[in-house]
Amino acid sequence: MNVLSFRPGKLSIEVVFDFVCPWCYLGIQRLAFLLARRQDLSVDLVWRPFLLNPDMPRQGMSRTDYMVRKFGAEDRAKRLYASITEIGASEGITFNFNNIRRTPSSVDAHRLIRHVAPLGIANALVHLIFRAHFIEGLDIGNTDVLTAIADTQGLEPIAIRAFLLSGEGTEFVHAENLHAHRLGINGVPCFLIDTDQAIAGAQEPEVLERLIDLAICSPRM
Repeated sequence: MNVLSFRPGKLSIEVVFDFVCPWCYLGIQRLAFLLARRQDLSVDLVWRPFLLNPDMPRQGMSRTDYMVRKFGAEDRAKRLYASITEIGASEGITFNFNNIRRTPSSVDAHRLIRHVAPLGIANALVHLIFRAHFIEGLDIGNTDVLTAIADTQGLEPIAIRAFLLSGEGTEFVHAENLHAHRLGINGVPCFLIDTDQAIAGAQEPEVLERLIDLAICSPRM
């Protein structure tokens, strides 16, 4: 007969996201708060690239040009950002969109996360890169910026710089972005929980918690 039983081992949560998406920062922050509170959970976070701006030049573009191109008018973008800023403040994120002078390509940041994942510091770097972009206004498409962020986690700057300049992993990022679209993921963040549960959007922690609990208690024959 069917019974509910605990699924042993680590729970896999795949996070499909983009570094230039403020809702992704908010959703990932909420997930982090949940995991900090639920110390009983053993979770393996897997970071999956998504490109909101797949045609963005590698050098990025001015923030003003981007807002007009993306939203049709700078004022419309500013109203949206004001709303996000208010929500972020309630979650401990001090969004400072005025600090952002250029909208970057996020390809290299995604490449870096994949590169360091085997070292166990990808989670920390994800939060640091988000902070660099949305709070400090740094150009996270810039090799020097990404190298400096990696350096704070004890990575060798010369090796990181060489990796970033090599272009290694670029095809992987674009392939992952295409794969996400083929799965029907057209907006981020999207959370895939143990391949059984999926939900998009910057969900409240309680919503994510319910899905996680469903995933760890699965029906068995």
